[in-house]
Amino acid sequence: MLPYYTRPSQDGIIAHFTRVAAGSPVPLIVYNIPYRAGVSVTLRTLRELARIPGIAGIKHAVGGVDHDTVLLMADPPEQFAVLAGDDMFVSPLLALGAAGGILASAHVRTGEFAALIAAWRAGDAARAREIGQRLAPLSAALFAEPNPVVIKGVLHAQGRIPSPAVRLPLLPASAAAVGAAMSLLAGRDYPAAASAMLG
Repeated sequence: MLPYYTRPSQDGIIAHFTRVAAGSPVPLIVYNIPYRAGVSVTLRTLRELARIPGIAGIKHAVGGVDHDTVLLMADPPEQFAVLAGDDMFVSPLLALGAAGGILASAHVRTGEFAALIAAWRAGDAARAREIGQRLAPLSAALFAEPNPVVIKGVLHAQGRIPSPAVRLPLLPASAAAVGAAMSLLAGRDYPAAASAMLG
């Protein structure tokens, strides 16, 4: 991930990852998450990073499918994996040719996210759209409060982890948020479930 708080220049980003890659025993996946790092990796910089030995790809989470994303996917660098990182936008990015995703929501619906990726890779757009349209409201519900609190709350409610505890400054998810996500997972309509939980 880009060093947060410092807001480096694009040349600084390239220099940073060149040094990290040179010292790493394993290939790197660069995280491009501007809303966490305070700076976005530009298209030019993405292409420079793709040429650095030891960098295998990027987790691309820019909050949507923006201009640079479309241009990147129109001419993706060879041997460089673009991985969707925004759960809500995984299906559109896969449709543009992303190799896969690194997705928090997949913790609660792993098989369906795998099926989504497989459908886009197979060129089955109708199936991929159907799965993506079903998963998008779930991802929205799982991110209704700061990540990963709702996901941990759901996993705890399912008995899959021993505690929903998170560290400050995060607070545990509200019962309403967990309940809305659980209703979606059970196949009930999200807006109705959310309204019922919020009273």
